[in-house]
Amino acid sequence: MRIGFVGTGIMGRPMARRLQKAGHQLFIVRHRAAPPQELLDAGAVLVESATGLAEASDVVFTMVPDTAAVEDALFREQGVAAGLSPGKVVVDMSSISPSASKVFAERIRRLGCEYLDAPVSGGDMGARDGTLSIMVGGDRDAYERVKPLFDVVGRTVTLVGGAGAGQLCKVANQMIVGINIAAVSEALVLASKAGLDPVQVREALLGGFASSRILEVHGQRMIDRAFKPGGRIELHQKDLGLALAEAEQLGVATPMTTVCRDLMDACAAQGGAGWDHSALIRAYELLADHQLSPV
Repeated sequence: MRIGFVGTGIMGRPMARRLQKAGHQLFIVRHRAAPPQELLDAGAVLVESATGLAEASDVVFTMVPDTAAVEDALFREQGVAAGLSPGKVVVDMSSISPSASKVFAERIRRLGCEYLDAPVSGGDMGARDGTLSIMVGGDRDAYERVKPLFDVVGRTVTLVGGAGAGQLCKVANQMIVGINIAAVSEALVLASKAGLDPVQVREALLGGFASSRILEVHGQRMIDRAFKPGGRIELHQKDLGLALAEAEQLGVATPMTTVCRDLMDACAAQGGAGWDHSALIRAYELLADHQLSPV
């Protein structure tokens, strides 16, 4: 297929590369930064505008940081929408407001095209390995058309409902991920300050009911102080803000999400907006006046 891809950063670049390797023709555009040379060397076509990208493509993907960036990519002058013709599909894989996603879907459908919101979970590792979990909202026929492309970049692909449903599912995902990062941070700092070796504590916990992907991957990052971002604190702040906004609209109590967002805010206030979200442990270390370290 002829695929347009807007947003080739930490997540978008490896996703776009996997689509190339699967034999699809890739069209990219400069978006906030120079396009990755790796994609160009592999045959990607660099076009002058998002409008030109949409004109050249059957399916257009967006993978950008937030709601405002998606709206800009789609609807600005020389944006994606201006280059669409009936029958094309727009797939937003960013993590944005569920309510805004419904509005964007309606605007794209008025052009005779389909819109899928398809945010992902799995981080940069999942993007590289093609093991992302993809949560999709939108029309089933459009989903079935794009499913072979989803299967290239994801291991678990689920149509969870209509427009906006994928984004709401991602909000729930980020609540669970953030709260689990907080739980692992809290437990490891407690054990470490008590004099236990966090390396051994993590190994012991991985063998029991407390085992989780967060403990496995982010627990190791905490021990190694490996906070180069896969998923940045500032993006998780944004996602938890979306969760709290949806919860307020629905009248749902979210005390743990609220605390987790406060801890993310504390990290950002210490200059950590660009840290990996596993660096949430630094907020706990500050409160405990103790830095995690192997014995």
